[in-house]
Amino acid sequence: MELRRAALDALLVTDPPAKCAAVQAIAAAEPPIDCAAQLAAPAGVALPGRPARPRLVAPSQVAERGAGTKSGRAALLHALAHIEFNAINLALDAVWRFAGLPADFYRDWINVAGEEARHFALLAERLAALGSRYGDFDAHDGLWEMADKTRESALVRMAIVPRVLEARGLDAAPLVRAKLARAGDDQSAAVLDVILRDEIGHVAIGNRWFRFLCAAAGRDPAAVDAAARSTCGAPAPRPPFNLVARRAAAFDAEELAALAAGQSSAYR
Repeated sequence: MELRRAALDALLVTDPPAKCAAVQAIAAAEPPIDCAAQLAAPAGVALPGRPARPRLVAPSQVAERGAGTKSGRAALLHALAHIEFNAINLALDAVWRFAGLPADFYRDWINVAGEEARHFALLAERLAALGSRYGDFDAHDGLWEMADKTRESALVRMAIVPRVLEARGLDAAPLVRAKLARAGDDQSAAVLDVILRDEIGHVAIGNRWFRFLCAAAGRDPAAVDAAARSTCGAPAPRPPFNLVARRAAAFDAEELAALAAGQSSAYR
């Protein structure tokens, strides 16, 4: 088994538990890495592999996610599970799609995929405890749409997915955790603690490879960041910002200062 080919095979798996098991098997096996291989997805097969449900709709059509009721908590946890399922696919896609990078790039992202699979499993357990399962609520496809927009460039992918989309998760996690805790769902709140801890590491990996690729290309990180956000139509950061988590995830002082300017953050 070669790691990047195995990552593509796992990306094609449609059943979420089977995908999670495939990812964790790859991460545990530490297979050899063909860094230079240009891989192609099978013709006529849609990426990523995913189940028939949830139904994908416009963001405005996604159910309300208040945590005050059992159904509201289920909708909230389902939204988080959908994010984590997409995060598995995003990490796998980075492994197989971009050739010619250092072996550590592929090791990093297959390990991220393994942690995202664990997050998905934890959230699936909490959904089951509430009498629901993944697929029971509608979801939107914004995360994968951004993956498609960044498919041509590892540098742009690193600029957008970890540093914009996943970093937004660092900001949102304490707020979501607080909602769950106020609703008395301490077990789900504890899952958010695990996710935040791991996601700090994932964003740090993204920052590391973003800066590596900028240096390799002789490009200014700030200019690359601005151009990538504009080209891809990435969502603008919005407060409150978890500056403590962003600092731990290796955002630099200038980036943090730019976020902090003009707004009051509860997490500074």
